[in-house]
Amino acid sequence: MSWEGCCSDRDPLVVGRVIGDVIDNFNTSISRNVSYGNRDVGNGVELKPSVVANHPRVDIGGTDLRTFYTLVMVDPDAPSPSNPSLREYLHWLVTDIPGSTGASFGQEIVNYESPRPTLGIHRFVFMLFRQLGRQTVYAPAWRQNFITRDFAELYNLGSPVAAVYFNCQKETGSGGRRRQ
Repeated sequence: MSWEGCCSDRDPLVVGRVIGDVIDNFNTSISRNVSYGNRDVGNGVELKPSVVANHPRVDIGGTDLRTFYTLVMVDPDAPSPSNPSLREYLHWLVTDIPGSTGASFGQEIVNYESPRPTLGIHRFVFMLFRQLGRQTVYAPAWRQNFITRDFAELYNLGSPVAAVYFNCQKETGSGGRRRQ
């Protein structure tokens, strides 16, 4: 599934409060695909923690291998949606991704940390930014209270070129665990 365009009142990024809580209005300018195994990530899709345990496949569109991108994944609802005192929690950061390739071709500067929400439904947001050049973005000192807007400003990334989010909550069950 490609990342949705932005931004109208019916845009899922607006409805899901990603626009506002995490990023400002922007225009999608590049196609992307994010998937966990055979599950595509689409705005508002619910994925279980067991499905998102390993980092996703992220494919970047474009035709220019000399254009580089930064991928940011955050949880704006950490540790709980009613008290997001760690907003935004940084789950993954990949830089220097050449256009027309994928995240696996970039530099993982903050290792993927699988979502494991303990309370409530959390939004996990992927944002893609165009870099000014290669090796121009560095890892933050910590994951908690990461602020995507400030990070983008610090490294002159501007607005995102694409974004998508999914919902995730703690898996519950009685007795044995069912797989889906």
